[in-house]
Amino acid sequence: MKRRTLKKQVNYIAGELFAECVVLAKVVPGVDMQKVDDLMTRILYMQDEFISRISHTQPGNVKGFYKAFRSDLQAQVDAIIDEIGNLH
Repeated sequence: MKRRTLKKQVNYIAGELFAECVVLAKVVPGVDMQKVDDLMTRILYMQDEFISRISHTQPGNVKGFYKAFRSDLQAQVDAIIDEIGNLH
């Protein structure tokens, strides 16, 4: 997979998570706005971190790098989804 495509996927995932937080903040009454703001900030930092990692691929162990990248990304996304679920 091309790095450009992978960056687009990371941006899409981060955008969807961010949009979920915006909807949650606007639709769900009584949600803690500070927690929503913190989570939105965390999503943006996650996006920056993973885009930066894509841009600086480790030479020599490309396959291992992307395997670790995907597992780290999945772990971060799962953790953020759990936090979104706990905000309700």
